[in-house]
Amino acid sequence: MVLEFDNDLLIFIERKTTTGRFFKFGKKRIIVNNVLVAELDNMGLLLKKDLINLNDMKSVKFSSKETSINYKKERFIYSFLSSLRQKINDPLGKRRKKN
Repeated sequence: MVLEFDNDLLIFIERKTTTGRFFKFGKKRIIVNNVLVAELDNMGLLLKKDLINLNDMKSVKFSSKETSINYKKERFIYSFLSSLRQKINDPLGKRRKKN
């Protein structure tokens, strides 16, 4: 998977998982988790590369900020999209509401 955030910065992500044994109830386990960050100049030549593997991930600090949801149930758009979703899911109106 390639994510491109900037013209000069490319991020390549490699991740492989496997399921655990029976006594671990099939919990997924990460085998490989590599991230390659490549910085390119305007000519497309490689300036800098950083390879972050599974052991280096523990030292990476992630932001603790969260994106807030800015909609309310009273808004027109929310009610319009909800009614549209309801009509798509049950076009003939034969399902009963579960309340």
